[in-house]
Amino acid sequence: MSVEIRVPPLGESVVEATVGRWTKKEGESVAKDEILVELETDKITVEVAAPQAGTLGPIAKQENDTVGVNELLATLNEGAGAPASAPEQAGLTASVRYEEKAESAQPVAAAPAGEAQTSPAVRVLASEHGIDLGQVRGSGPNGRITKEDVLGIIENGRARAAQPQAAPTPAPRPATAQAPAAKPASALQAAPAATGARETRERMSRRRQTIARRLVEAQQTTASLTTFNEVDLSRVMDLRKRRQDAFVKKNGIKLGFMSFFTKAVIGALKQFPRLNAEIQGDEILLKQHYDIGIAVGAEEGLVVPVVRDADQKSFAELEKAISELGSRARDGKLTLEELQGGTFTITNGGTFGSMLSTPILNPPQVGILGMHNIVERPVVVNGEIVVRPMMYLALSYDHRVVDGREAVQFLVRIKELLEDPETLLIEG
Repeated sequence: MSVEIRVPPLGESVVEATVGRWTKKEGESVAKDEILVELETDKITVEVAAPQAGTLGPIAKQENDTVGVNELLATLNEGAGAPASAPEQAGLTASVRYEEKAESAQPVAAAPAGEAQTSPAVRVLASEHGIDLGQVRGSGPNGRITKEDVLGIIENGRARAAQPQAAPTPAPRPATAQAPAAKPASALQAAPAATGARETRERMSRRRQTIARRLVEAQQTTASLTTFNEVDLSRVMDLRKRRQDAFVKKNGIKLGFMSFFTKAVIGALKQFPRLNAEIQGDEILLKQHYDIGIAVGAEEGLVVPVVRDADQKSFAELEKAISELGSRARDGKLTLEELQGGTFTITNGGTFGSMLSTPILNPPQVGILGMHNIVERPVVVNGEIVVRPMMYLALSYDHRVVDGREAVQFLVRIKELLEDPETLLIEG
């Protein structure tokens, strides 16, 4: 008796996916709930598990095939099959991400004691390149060795291999009449080591393809402009310093900058509602709710999880929601619902050291605020030159809905609220 393995529902508005790497080969034994294959959608990765124990039958869809909901992927037969080899059992659970999803697989061989803080696929990657994980210092939580740790060692090894190495000088031999004249030392050439390929090619993930398509669409279908301003964050930083210990003690989380910016954005949106709108046909839909998207740079590409009803949340609730969504984004565990329906977006390039940028709109939204790094700069205050922690702000907006006057005033309002943060309790 056999069971058909089909493409499960992928979520609202998602109708197709790309087949990732299979973790099992035809004829191999499969345990109940063991992950068989990953399906990449434009938003999340869906794991397809075995509904029962058995033997994997014919595989209908191969890696990189495009599949739709309910399409046949493979069949699962009753009875035990051939066991997979140890490397395959440990390392076939991810094609692009070696770490994030590999923990869902069920390796047969237990990891050596020195490798306990790694995922199975990271161990396979290290084994393929002859890396002793017992000598690697992990950068992840609790010393966990991540994919980036191993890839860094691999890249360093390639760099060393690409450097020219001097050929060893041969031992002197007695001169004979038949021996050719020795070359001068200056004529000796360094023998370069063999280098690897100068180019590599990798398939774009479905998420990266979607990001590329949406960015181009945003540029082609919106009348996007960007206006800039700067904000003095002295009072925000002073408030955080004074209140931090009490805030952490009461709420169990640090008071960061994102809650201030989210509150300031909401206060400005209430005053300039066209920044919280979208175009639907020949109409402008003005939204009375504030679902704020927070852009997160995840391993597979930028994602924008949404903080629902952000206007109804306290500073502590905002910090917790933003922190949790950010962690879920980096771990690849966001749901489709958490990525849909935002009304305005905030992106913080300052965490990566960006001084100034022009953020691209996230359609159908008509506004996005770009934060940047905080730099102490000399400014003039009341006729005196003082040093203040300053940040450049960038607001990109759709000129079809928002006039330049509104955009400038919106950004000025954000600046005012941040430079007088106590008003956020009222205005925000």
